[in-house]
Amino acid sequence: MTATTRAATSILRIGGNGRHRSPMPVLSLMREVEKGLSVTVLDEVARAVAPGDGAFASRIIPKATLSRRRKAFALPDGDTAVLTPEEGGRVARVAEVWVSAIDVWGGEEAARAFLFRPHPLLQGQRPMDVVLASEYGRPVVLDILGSLKHGTAV
Repeated sequence: MTATTRAATSILRIGGNGRHRSPMPVLSLMREVEKGLSVTVLDEVARAVAPGDGAFASRIIPKATLSRRRKAFALPDGDTAVLTPEEGGRVARVAEVWVSAIDVWGGEEAARAFLFRPHPLLQGQRPMDVVLASEYGRPVVLDILGSLKHGTAV
């Protein structure tokens, strides 16, 4: 198993495809992010969260930056460039919210409906937009999901 495959498996365990719901230990995730997640991990998470939106990955990493990396840093073994720790953190943030939404809503389509529909507790913003806006958005959306999961009013 290549380093990229291990990283992809790890990040997807947190949120990629909804089949692996037990989160990896936070310190392990931190190490993977600090080492640099592969661009392929970003692609996998983007396809899982927004399969019909080919531009979703560029909401996590600017399109021009992503394009430059794909061209300039393709590695000879077929692997791809790695993300900076900040960029990898954004991917992990999206993945964590994704798996939490799947857990609360019971499936990918319902999770997507929640994440991409305006929410009154977010002043009419879509939860995914709040998550992508800054690191402070993740806990706000996770709190709403937690309230939904545990039956408190939202």
